[in-house]
Amino acid sequence: MGTVYEWPTPTRDRLGILLVVVSAVGFGTLGIFGLYAQEAALSIPTVLTFRFLLAAVLVWALLAVQGRLTVLRGRTLAIALGLGAFGYATQSGLYFLGLEYMTAGLVAIVLYTYPAFVVVLAIAAIGERATPVMLVALCLALGGVVLVTGADPDGASLIGVAIVLGAAMAYAVYITVSRALLDRVDPLVLTAYVLPAAGGTFLAIGTATGEFAVPTAPSAWLILLCIAVVATALPVVTFFAGIKYVGASRAGIISTVEPPVTVALGAALFAEPVTAATLAGGALILLGVVLLERE
Repeated sequence: MGTVYEWPTPTRDRLGILLVVVSAVGFGTLGIFGLYAQEAALSIPTVLTFRFLLAAVLVWALLAVQGRLTVLRGRTLAIALGLGAFGYATQSGLYFLGLEYMTAGLVAIVLYTYPAFVVVLAIAAIGERATPVMLVALCLALGGVVLVTGADPDGASLIGVAIVLGAAMAYAVYITVSRALLDRVDPLVLTAYVLPAAGGTFLAIGTATGEFAVPTAPSAWLILLCIAVVATALPVVTFFAGIKYVGASRAGIISTVEPPVTVALGAALFAEPVTAATLAGGALILLGVVLLERE
């Protein structure tokens, strides 16, 4: 592993950028696989239970191979499990519910307002000072949502936007709470606890409501494996790997390729509408994200 840090900076930069782009593309497929899950009549609790539990197995296996298995205890363990059972579970549930009202591309675009909500929480909860750049970024993000909402009546709905904005808020809370924990816990280790906790939440919900079912069709299992591996485990691992080379801020900026990936895949695979207003709204949101990351 020591040779990694002896590589020339341009080589490390290219590797880091590549890893984060792979991560963004992986996360960008989530909405697409979610649509395939809808077509296969897989319920949200079923999809998210297997998404998180299968991905957790892969992350734990990676940590074991790398010799990085860590047992969390006490308050740290409670917070990690709470982040998964409530924070990440809420975000994911609302994200997939949003797919029932809007196209995958629009869901991805609206979800990417979450950095703006992180800023709002930082100002409200920990007294962080609002800078002019932050305010401009917030206005851009909100303006982008307005454009997206009115871009295409067939692709967007006020209910869908409200649901996905709820997902963005939940994700912002998840990020804000996890920040303090990441000062003393490896991000991948934290993910290893968050994933099964989130999976357990949806297993409990699905069992209580009778919506959880173990699929029997091979095609259904293929969709679930793609969601767990391609859209969850792989992007999580490559994102954290890329951060080592390009840093968190640059990684965040690079990750803004995620919504365009979803929009492009949705248009190509599901003939989802892509209008000029949709593109303009997405561009405003992503510009706001870039400004916040550079702040």
